[in-house]
Amino acid sequence: MQHIDAWMNVLRQRYKENPQCFRSERMCFLDHNFTQSWREQYLFFKASSSDHNGLGKMLPSGAASLYDGSMPSFCQSNKKWGEDIDDIYAPLNLDNKHWVAIWISIPKRHIVVWDSIPSTTIPERWDEIMEPFLEMVPYLIVECGDQMHGLERYTYERLLKDVPTANNGDCGVYAAKYIECHALGVPFSPKDFARSNAKTMRDNMALVIWTELVDQHLKDNEDGGMFVGMYD
Repeated sequence: MQHIDAWMNVLRQRYKENPQCFRSERMCFLDHNFTQSWREQYLFFKASSSDHNGLGKMLPSGAASLYDGSMPSFCQSNKKWGEDIDDIYAPLNLDNKHWVAIWISIPKRHIVVWDSIPSTTIPERWDEIMEPFLEMVPYLIVECGDQMHGLERYTYERLLKDVPTANNGDCGVYAAKYIECHALGVPFSPKDFARSNAKTMRDNMALVIWTELVDQHLKDNEDGGMFVGMYD
């Protein structure tokens, strides 16, 4: 997980230094602490009571800091979801066995899942996997002040067409590269994502992490990991 989060740090740093190279200046990159803690703490959200406006429910710890861009602390965006941010990218780990990538489009109220090994999970399970994000992303935006956004849940799709597939064990590399390519506006090239290139992709990513982050690759785990399992 540290390596996946380290790559998100790379993207966050590159984006802060050269936003013009990306397809939009209204995006942010989160790490696995976001997706893991939101799934773990969703039951508390569902069980909590709301006020007469439908607000006041228990959101995941650190949610407000994610919303306003003060967390993750490494290369803080300090931009608010919806107001300054349209696109949210994050890796999602399933059962400590499989990585996928998600892209949350706030204007479209829609989430896209890129899965390099579709057979890893049964299709019927995906509604449960995605429910925390479909419900809590719009809720957080309204709770933090954008009343016009509305509480209606988001939709999602698990894209399978034109999404290159990976060998077992390479799903994390592919999830990270899906995010990078889409954020840059680059298509998922079948040649670049060929299974035979997986080791080269992994080696190149490791080199970039080592040379570009300069011992900062663990910073997000330090300030975000405290929220995972907080309500256990």
